[in-house]
Amino acid sequence: MKLKFTKMQGAGNDFVVLDGIGQTVVLTPGFAKRIADRHFGIGCDQILVVERPQAAGADFRYRIWNADGGEVEQCGNGARCFVRFVRDKGLSAKDEICVQTQAGLITPRLEPDGAVTVNMGAPLFEPKRIPFVSDSAAAVQSLEVGGSSVQITAVSMGNPHAVQVVDNLDAAPVSTQGPLIERHPRFPQRVNAGYMQVIDRGRIRLRVWERGAGETLACGTGACAAVVAGIRRGLLDATVAVDMRGGRLTIRWEGAENDLNCAVWMTGPAVTVFEGEIQIDES
Repeated sequence: MKLKFTKMQGAGNDFVVLDGIGQTVVLTPGFAKRIADRHFGIGCDQILVVERPQAAGADFRYRIWNADGGEVEQCGNGARCFVRFVRDKGLSAKDEICVQTQAGLITPRLEPDGAVTVNMGAPLFEPKRIPFVSDSAAAVQSLEVGGSSVQITAVSMGNPHAVQVVDNLDAAPVSTQGPLIERHPRFPQRVNAGYMQVIDRGRIRLRVWERGAGETLACGTGACAAVVAGIRRGLLDATVAVDMRGGRLTIRWEGAENDLNCAVWMTGPAVTVFEGEIQIDES
């Protein structure tokens, strides 16, 4: 299968974007893994496919595959790259588009300064909707991991997250504990493990072990989940700068003190790196 592609990144979280409208794109887990492979393929954290919408009112359908070949529900950094891609390719003249994902509709908007803002929708705390095995939707819950107990906030931003607060982000056990949390039996669809260091009420540092991709330089839904967790714990204000190894995102969750169903807004960069064509044969 020969495919034209665009390599993009949002705060260091990198993507291969495929136009499924102008060419036929049929991905299998094997094809996705080959494309994402950094030695034998193009290399990326996730693969994004632009398709015609199936939902009423949507401009496009947005599909996401992780580097391990699994299709997932949502990717915030990818959503920003998505709107930049469809504008640059002339697929839409709109500054704001409505995009269908597995997790529902989102509305990325291209800002005058080149950044992209995305309405990521409202966070979900009900355990069955995350999904998370628990009898409680409390802001802080205990999780037994590797013989010890850690305190997490479980939340879905269209995909599941387990966020914990750490004193020293650089010393956080992301690569050792993260995989254990990702596949913890209390998260039946696996989970993204976030490690948040609170600098002050308007700024955090964050690292995320992503489900199916490992630690990435940035995670958009992870940034949203971390800010939501911090606000629920009373640690953060409504607008927070999130510093990750690949760059900064700004997350806003206004009105949460009165309504947990209000939307989370994310603003950050979306950059094209290069374009090309690849022949992928599944072995």
